[in-house]
Amino acid sequence: MANYLLIDFGSTFTKLCAVNTEEYSIIGTSSDFTTVETDINEGYQKALEKLFDKIGKQIDFEQVIACSSAAGGLKMAAIGLVKELTVEAAKRVCLGAGAKVDLVFSHHLNKSEVQQIIDKKIDIILLAGGSDGGNSESVIYNANLLGELGINIPIVFAGNKSAQDDIQDIFNKYNMNGHICENVMPSINVLNINNAREKIREIFLKQIIAAKGIKKIEQQINKVILPTPSAVLEAAKLLSEGYLEEEGLGEIVVVDIGGATTDLYSICESTKRSDVIVQGLEEPFAKRTVEGDLGMRYSAPGIVKSLSEREIKFINKDKGIDIVNEVNRRYSNVKLLPENSQDEFIDQFLAEMCAYRAMHRHVGRIQEVLTPMGKVYNQVGKDLSDVNYVIGTGGVIIKSNHQYEILRQTTNILHNPQELRPNDPNFLIDHDYIMAAMGLLSKIEPMAALKIMKKHICQIRGNQDEITK
Repeated sequence: MANYLLIDFGSTFTKLCAVNTEEYSIIGTSSDFTTVETDINEGYQKALEKLFDKIGKQIDFEQVIACSSAAGGLKMAAIGLVKELTVEAAKRVCLGAGAKVDLVFSHHLNKSEVQQIIDKKIDIILLAGGSDGGNSESVIYNANLLGELGINIPIVFAGNKSAQDDIQDIFNKYNMNGHICENVMPSINVLNINNAREKIREIFLKQIIAAKGIKKIEQQINKVILPTPSAVLEAAKLLSEGYLEEEGLGEIVVVDIGGATTDLYSICESTKRSDVIVQGLEEPFAKRTVEGDLGMRYSAPGIVKSLSEREIKFINKDKGIDIVNEVNRRYSNVKLLPENSQDEFIDQFLAEMCAYRAMHRHVGRIQEVLTPMGKVYNQVGKDLSDVNYVIGTGGVIIKSNHQYEILRQTTNILHNPQELRPNDPNFLIDHDYIMAAMGLLSKIEPMAALKIMKKHICQIRGNQDEITK
């Protein structure tokens, strides 16, 4: 029997999913708190015991593979030249590699910015800037400064190819942990992210998981192969596009609300309209954004910080809660689970805010401009108005009694014609929490991963959240 154990070492929970790829079935799932602060194996063993108790026996697995966002996930700094161009290109590379972009800098670095990189305990620096044949001075200056100040974390240079030899000389001079990749923006507004993205993933697997204390779990399993967000992105692409003769769902959006971040994934064309002028960097077909200040526990204070004082007062009065106190209670006890209907109500409200604001930052915008030739529409970012499905995952969505209301926050509920949010999508729930697991499985048996997702990711209808398979 082709049995696989797929593990997601998350920031809060370690989640296990056992599958049989011959029957396209889930054998069982389980979870327990992630224990990376002590020994990550402790939480894994507890989750494994729960899994075997649930299925009533111990079984042998052909492979045991994992993804991880534990210990803060993959934290990166993106450094570019022009904020709207190479800095944005660098950010997209980081996000596509499954990282959280904690710091963003443009033009020449200064010593205080380098100190921020140290203080934030950044895992990898992506240094970009200049199209091929363009500006080289800024990236050379920044590489020199990083070397002079003794930065020894991995640095990926993915800027102007004309500067590659000088950058390599700097890496050698200061004995830096440096890596040279193809330029992320070889020409203006043209992206080339695959080479740098794969190098970041390679560094994550070889260096970062060891530095975070996760490597030792490989004594118990086969290997950690992806950052968790990359696994979810792989699953979303597979579910959207299909595999061989097995059709996918078409254009989709995935909303993943976690304890530390809210991640959005859109798998679709950037626009289908012939009457718009698309401005700015080209948008990838498979796009991920992550909001590090929007999360249910570790990042709960960011939800309050996104509010004005007037909004806080309105929420406290309208909802009958002390939003600041409730958020701080969750931040100070990240293992807190709802104990009563009031706790459930507050988590529901916070999840709705995460979904709404994360989509606000992810989605594209359109503006009507009057010209002597008539109306012209300028579009920046992706047009999600026609996506077929919005899929919810993450503990707070999966366990909610009002899943429809959380996912509805991603749509154009305020009827803002400028925000290109989904207009009338179907809502699906990853109620077995398998998307990260299926991203892992897609690297081994993509057909099985696709069929399991289509079988177990279920549709919800209307306000009653009736789940139908």
